[in-house]
Amino acid sequence: MKRLWVALRLALALVFAAVAVMTWTAGDSPAQSPDLAGLRDRGAAIFSSACAACHGDDLQGISGRGPSLRRVGAAAVDFYVGTGRMPLARPGIEPQRATPIYGRRDRQALITYITSRYPGGPAIEDVQPSRGDIREGLKLFADNCSGCHQAMGRGGIAPGLVAPPLTSATPTQIGEAIRVGPYLMPRFSPKHLDAKQVDSISTYVTEVLQRPPDRGGWGIGNIGPFPEGLVAFVLAGAAMLIVARLIGERTSS
Repeated sequence: MKRLWVALRLALALVFAAVAVMTWTAGDSPAQSPDLAGLRDRGAAIFSSACAACHGDDLQGISGRGPSLRRVGAAAVDFYVGTGRMPLARPGIEPQRATPIYGRRDRQALITYITSRYPGGPAIEDVQPSRGDIREGLKLFADNCSGCHQAMGRGGIAPGLVAPPLTSATPTQIGEAIRVGPYLMPRFSPKHLDAKQVDSISTYVTEVLQRPPDRGGWGIGNIGPFPEGLVAFVLAGAAMLIVARLIGERTSS
Protein backbone atom coordinates (compact mmCIF):
# COMPACT_ATOMS: atom_id res chain seq x y z
CA MET A 1 0.00 0.00 0.00
CA LYS A 2 2.86 2.32 0.86
CA ARG A 3 4.52 1.67 -2.49
CA LEU A 4 1.24 2.38 -4.28
CA TRP A 5 0.88 5.69 -2.42
CA VAL A 6 4.46 6.67 -3.33
CA ALA A 7 3.85 5.81 -7.00
CA LEU A 8 0.62 7.83 -7.00
CA ARG A 9 2.36 10.87 -5.49
CA LEU A 10 5.14 10.58 -8.07
CA ALA A 11 2.62 10.38 -10.92
CA LEU A 12 0.77 13.45 -9.61
CA ALA A 13 4.05 15.36 -9.32
CA LEU A 14 4.91 14.52 -12.93
CA VAL A 15 1.48 15.67 -14.10
CA PHE A 16 1.81 18.99 -12.25
CA ALA A 17 5.32 19.46 -13.66
CA ALA A 18 4.09 18.82 -17.20
CA VAL A 19 1.25 21.31 -16.77
CA ALA A 20 3.66 23.91 -15.42
CA VAL A 21 6.02 23.44 -18.39
CA MET A 22 3.15 23.70 -20.88
CA THR A 23 1.85 26.86 -19.20
CA TRP A 24 5.30 28.47 -19.16
CA THR A 25 5.89 27.60 -22.82
CA ALA A 26 2.52 28.97 -23.88
CA GLY A 27 3.15 32.16 -21.95
CA ASP A 28 6.46 32.71 -23.73
CA SER A 29 5.22 31.70 -27.17
CA PRO A 30 5.21 34.61 -29.70
CA ALA A 31 1.73 33.65 -30.80
CA GLN A 32 0.43 34.24 -27.25
CA SER A 33 2.55 37.27 -26.35
CA PRO A 34 0.25 40.26 -25.68
CA ASP A 35 2.74 42.66 -27.30
CA LEU A 36 3.06 40.48 -30.41
CA ALA A 37 -0.71 40.03 -30.61
CA GLY A 38 -1.11 43.80 -30.38
CA LEU A 39 1.44 44.31 -33.15
CA ARG A 40 -0.38 41.81 -35.33
CA ASP A 41 -3.73 43.53 -34.79
CA ARG A 42 -2.17 46.89 -35.55
CA GLY A 43 -0.60 45.48 -38.71
CA ALA A 44 -3.92 44.00 -39.76
CA ALA A 45 -5.59 47.41 -39.44
CA ILE A 46 -2.85 49.13 -41.46
CA PHE A 47 -2.96 46.43 -44.12
CA SER A 48 -6.73 46.64 -44.41
CA SER A 49 -6.70 50.42 -44.90
CA ALA A 50 -3.57 50.86 -47.05
CA CYS A 51 -2.66 47.56 -48.74
CA ALA A 52 -5.65 45.26 -49.21
CA ALA A 53 -7.12 47.26 -52.12
CA CYS A 54 -4.16 46.20 -54.29
CA HIS A 55 -2.84 43.07 -52.58
CA GLY A 56 -6.14 41.47 -51.56
CA ASP A 57 -7.64 40.75 -48.16
CA ASP A 58 -5.99 37.32 -48.13
CA LEU A 59 -2.64 38.65 -49.48
CA GLN A 60 -3.32 36.79 -52.72
CA GLY A 61 -2.70 39.82 -54.96
CA ILE A 62 -5.10 41.44 -57.40
CA SER A 63 -4.44 41.25 -61.13
CA GLY A 64 -3.46 44.61 -62.58
CA ARG A 65 -3.15 46.20 -59.16
CA GLY A 66 -0.63 44.42 -56.95
CA PRO A 67 1.25 41.11 -56.55
CA SER A 68 0.72 38.43 -53.94
CA LEU A 69 2.39 39.03 -50.59
CA ARG A 70 2.27 35.42 -49.47
CA ARG A 71 5.66 34.29 -48.18
CA VAL A 72 7.42 37.46 -49.40
CA GLY A 73 9.34 37.64 -46.12
CA ALA A 74 10.12 40.37 -43.62
CA ALA A 75 12.90 41.87 -45.76
CA ALA A 76 10.52 42.67 -48.63
CA VAL A 77 7.95 44.37 -46.39
CA ASP A 78 10.61 46.36 -44.53
CA PHE A 79 12.33 47.45 -47.76
CA TYR A 80 9.27 48.61 -49.67
CA VAL A 81 7.59 50.34 -46.73
CA GLY A 82 10.82 51.62 -45.14
CA THR A 83 11.97 53.33 -48.35
CA GLY A 84 8.57 54.88 -49.02
CA ARG A 85 8.02 52.80 -52.15
CA MET A 86 4.80 51.49 -50.65
CA PRO A 87 2.00 52.30 -50.56
CA LEU A 88 1.93 53.42 -54.21
CA ALA A 89 0.14 56.58 -55.25
CA ARG A 90 -1.61 54.53 -57.92
CA PRO A 91 -1.24 50.99 -59.31
CA GLY A 92 0.91 50.33 -62.36
CA ILE A 93 3.72 52.82 -61.76
CA GLU A 94 7.28 51.88 -60.82
CA PRO A 95 7.86 52.12 -57.06
CA GLN A 96 10.23 55.01 -56.39
CA ARG A 97 12.03 55.96 -53.20
CA ALA A 98 10.09 58.55 -51.19
CA THR A 99 9.60 59.74 -47.64
CA PRO A 100 8.20 56.77 -45.67
CA ILE A 101 4.61 57.12 -44.55
CA TYR A 102 4.90 54.62 -41.71
CA GLY A 103 7.38 54.73 -38.86
CA ARG A 104 9.37 51.88 -37.38
CA ARG A 105 6.62 50.60 -35.09
CA ASP A 106 4.05 50.50 -37.88
CA ARG A 107 6.51 48.78 -40.22
CA GLN A 108 7.12 46.14 -37.57
CA ALA A 109 3.38 45.73 -37.18
CA LEU A 110 2.94 45.14 -40.92
CA ILE A 111 5.85 42.69 -40.95
CA THR A 112 4.35 40.79 -38.00
CA TYR A 113 0.92 40.60 -39.61
CA ILE A 114 2.08 39.55 -43.09
CA THR A 115 4.70 37.03 -41.99
CA SER A 116 2.42 35.49 -39.36
CA ARG A 117 -0.23 34.79 -41.97
CA TYR A 118 2.16 33.35 -44.54
CA PRO A 119 5.59 32.59 -43.04
CA GLY A 120 8.61 32.31 -45.31
CA GLY A 121 10.74 34.49 -47.58
CA PRO A 122 13.95 36.38 -46.82
CA ALA A 123 14.42 37.69 -43.30
CA ILE A 124 15.92 41.11 -42.55
CA GLU A 125 19.64 40.52 -42.84
CA ASP A 126 22.17 41.81 -40.34
CA VAL A 127 24.41 43.80 -42.69
CA GLN A 128 27.60 45.16 -41.14
CA PRO A 129 29.88 47.28 -43.39
CA SER A 130 32.65 46.95 -40.78
CA ARG A 131 32.90 43.25 -41.62
CA GLY A 132 33.23 43.84 -45.36
CA ASP A 133 36.17 44.41 -47.66
CA ILE A 134 36.21 47.46 -49.96
CA ARG A 135 38.26 45.77 -52.70
CA GLU A 136 35.91 42.81 -52.81
CA GLY A 137 32.92 45.18 -52.71
CA LEU A 138 34.27 47.12 -55.69
CA LYS A 139 34.59 43.97 -57.78
CA LEU A 140 31.18 42.62 -56.76
CA PHE A 141 29.51 45.97 -57.40
CA ALA A 142 31.14 46.28 -60.82
CA ASP A 143 30.09 42.74 -61.76
CA ASN A 144 26.54 42.75 -60.40
CA CYS A 145 25.27 46.29 -59.83
CA SER A 146 26.98 48.97 -61.92
CA GLY A 147 25.26 47.93 -65.16
CA CYS A 148 22.01 49.46 -63.86
CA HIS A 149 22.98 51.67 -60.94
CA GLN A 150 25.95 53.23 -62.82
CA ALA A 151 29.60 53.03 -61.83
CA MET A 152 29.27 55.69 -59.13
CA GLY A 153 25.91 54.47 -57.84
CA ARG A 154 24.06 57.53 -59.07
CA GLY A 155 21.36 55.50 -60.79
CA GLY A 156 20.52 55.00 -64.42
CA ILE A 157 17.80 54.26 -66.93
CA ALA A 158 17.29 50.86 -68.55
CA PRO A 159 14.48 49.63 -70.82
CA GLY A 160 11.32 49.55 -68.74
CA LEU A 161 12.82 50.71 -65.47
CA VAL A 162 14.70 53.44 -63.65
CA ALA A 163 17.53 52.13 -61.45
CA PRO A 164 17.55 54.38 -58.37
CA PRO A 165 20.64 56.16 -57.00
CA LEU A 166 22.22 54.54 -53.96
CA THR A 167 23.18 57.79 -52.25
CA SER A 168 20.57 57.36 -49.47
CA ALA A 169 20.57 53.57 -49.13
CA THR A 170 21.38 52.25 -45.66
CA PRO A 171 23.36 49.01 -45.16
CA THR A 172 20.17 47.18 -44.18
CA GLN A 173 18.33 48.44 -47.27
CA ILE A 174 21.24 47.37 -49.48
CA GLY A 175 21.06 43.87 -48.05
CA GLU A 176 17.27 43.76 -48.38
CA ALA A 177 17.39 44.85 -52.02
CA ILE A 178 19.99 42.18 -52.81
CA ARG A 179 17.86 39.42 -51.28
CA VAL A 180 14.43 40.67 -52.38
CA GLY A 181 15.15 41.97 -55.90
CA PRO A 182 12.69 44.89 -55.84
CA TYR A 183 10.68 45.57 -58.98
CA LEU A 184 12.74 44.30 -61.97
CA MET A 185 16.04 43.99 -60.12
CA PRO A 186 17.33 40.39 -60.03
CA ARG A 187 17.22 38.59 -56.71
CA PHE A 188 20.52 37.30 -55.29
CA SER A 189 20.22 34.34 -52.95
CA PRO A 190 22.96 33.37 -50.46
CA LYS A 191 24.18 30.91 -53.10
CA HIS A 192 25.01 33.82 -55.42
CA LEU A 193 26.10 36.39 -52.81
CA ASP A 194 26.79 35.18 -49.29
CA ALA A 195 26.54 37.31 -46.14
CA LYS A 196 30.23 38.31 -46.27
CA GLN A 197 29.88 39.47 -49.88
CA VAL A 198 26.76 41.48 -49.00
CA ASP A 199 28.76 43.13 -46.23
CA SER A 200 31.51 43.98 -48.74
CA ILE A 201 29.07 45.53 -51.22
CA SER A 202 27.58 47.55 -48.38
CA THR A 203 31.07 48.67 -47.35
CA TYR A 204 31.90 49.85 -50.86
CA VAL A 205 28.58 51.66 -51.35
CA THR A 206 28.52 53.43 -47.98
CA GLU A 207 32.23 54.26 -47.67
CA VAL A 208 33.18 55.00 -51.28
CA LEU A 209 30.14 55.72 -53.46
CA GLN A 210 28.25 57.71 -50.84
CA ARG A 211 31.40 59.60 -49.79
CA PRO A 212 33.57 59.87 -52.92
CA PRO A 213 37.04 61.28 -52.23
CA ASP A 214 37.13 63.67 -55.26
CA ARG A 215 40.93 63.64 -55.24
CA GLY A 216 41.03 65.41 -58.61
CA GLY A 217 39.04 68.39 -57.40
CA TRP A 218 35.59 69.09 -58.84
CA GLY A 219 33.55 65.87 -58.84
CA ILE A 220 31.03 67.10 -61.45
CA GLY A 221 28.24 65.38 -59.56
CA ASN A 222 30.17 62.09 -59.38
CA ILE A 223 28.32 60.79 -62.41
CA GLY A 224 31.17 58.52 -63.50
CA PRO A 225 34.51 58.75 -65.31
CA PHE A 226 33.18 58.75 -68.88
CA PRO A 227 30.52 61.48 -68.59
CA GLU A 228 32.84 63.47 -66.31
CA GLY A 229 35.59 63.19 -68.92
CA LEU A 230 33.17 64.33 -71.62
CA VAL A 231 32.18 67.39 -69.57
CA ALA A 232 35.84 68.23 -68.95
CA PHE A 233 36.59 67.81 -72.68
CA VAL A 234 33.74 70.13 -73.71
CA LEU A 235 34.72 72.78 -71.16
CA ALA A 236 38.39 72.58 -72.08
CA GLY A 237 37.52 72.74 -75.80
CA ALA A 238 35.36 75.82 -75.27
CA ALA A 239 38.13 77.50 -73.25
CA MET A 240 40.66 76.77 -76.01
CA LEU A 241 38.37 78.27 -78.65
CA ILE A 242 37.90 81.43 -76.57
CA VAL A 243 41.66 81.77 -76.06
CA ALA A 244 42.32 81.19 -79.77
CA ARG A 245 39.73 83.84 -80.67
CA LEU A 246 41.27 86.36 -78.31
CA ILE A 247 44.78 85.68 -79.67
CA GLY A 248 43.50 85.99 -83.23
CA GLU A 249 41.85 89.36 -82.51
CA ARG A 250 45.04 90.74 -80.97
CA THR A 251 47.14 89.54 -83.91
CA SER A 252 44.82 91.08 -86.51
CA SER A 253 44.78 94.40 -84.69
